[in-house]
Amino acid sequence: MKREAAEIIREYGPFPGVEKVHGVTYDGEQVWFATGDRLSALDPGSGTMRRSIDVAAHAGTAFDGRHLFQIAEDRIQKIDPKSGRVLATIPAPGAGGDSGLAWAEGTLWVGVYRDRKIHQIDPETGTILRTIETNRFVTGVTWVDGELWHGTWEGDESDVRRIDPQTGEVLERLDMPAGTGVSGLESDGGDQFFCGGGNSGKVRAVRRPRLGSAFNRR
Repeated sequence: MKREAAEIIREYGPFPGVEKVHGVTYDGEQVWFATGDRLSALDPGSGTMRRSIDVAAHAGTAFDGRHLFQIAEDRIQKIDPKSGRVLATIPAPGAGGDSGLAWAEGTLWVGVYRDRKIHQIDPETGTILRTIETNRFVTGVTWVDGELWHGTWEGDESDVRRIDPQTGEVLERLDMPAGTGVSGLESDGGDQFFCGGGNSGKVRAVRRPRLGSAFNRR
C-alpha cells in the first residue's frame, strides 16, 4: 500500500449559515454540497456560492449528468437541479446509517458508515446489486478512471483511500492532517478531490496522486 500525507490545495468556506458540510458532488462546473436542510452550489474557481436548493440533505450527494441524488435520513432523493423538485425517492440501503454517495456505471454507490460497507444499488428501485466491505468507517465515496476511493473518519483521524473494488484491499492512502475530517468525497474527474469538512463548515480540494495510482494499478 502506498501511503502519503494528503495535499490540501484549497479551502472553501466556512459559509454564512452553514454549520456542517455532509455530501459533496461535482457537476462539471459547480461543487454541490449538503448542509442538512439545503443543497448549495459553489463555484470552485472563485469560491463564491451560486445558489441553494431547499431540500433535506443529511449525508451523501451524487450527480448522474442530469440529476442530483441526495441522502435524506433513510431514503435517497432524485432532484432536478434546475427546479429543485424531488422527482423520485428510493430507500437507502443503510436504513439511516448511510454516508457517502456516488454515481458510476449507471448505478448509485452508497457508503454505510459504521457497517464499513459500500453498496452498489439500482437507482430506480434501491435494490442492492453488490456489496464491497472495507476495514474502516466509510464516509464519502467516489469513482474516477476505474478507481474506487472512499473517505474515512474515526475519532481524530481521517483519510482518503483507494481500495480494490473486488476485495476491499487498501491500495493507496492519503492521510488528512489531525483534526481535519472528510465527510463527503467527489473527484473532479482529474487531479483533485473535493472533500466535505464536516463540522468545520468547509469544503476542501485535495490533490489526487496520479503517478502513485498508476504505479499501484493492477
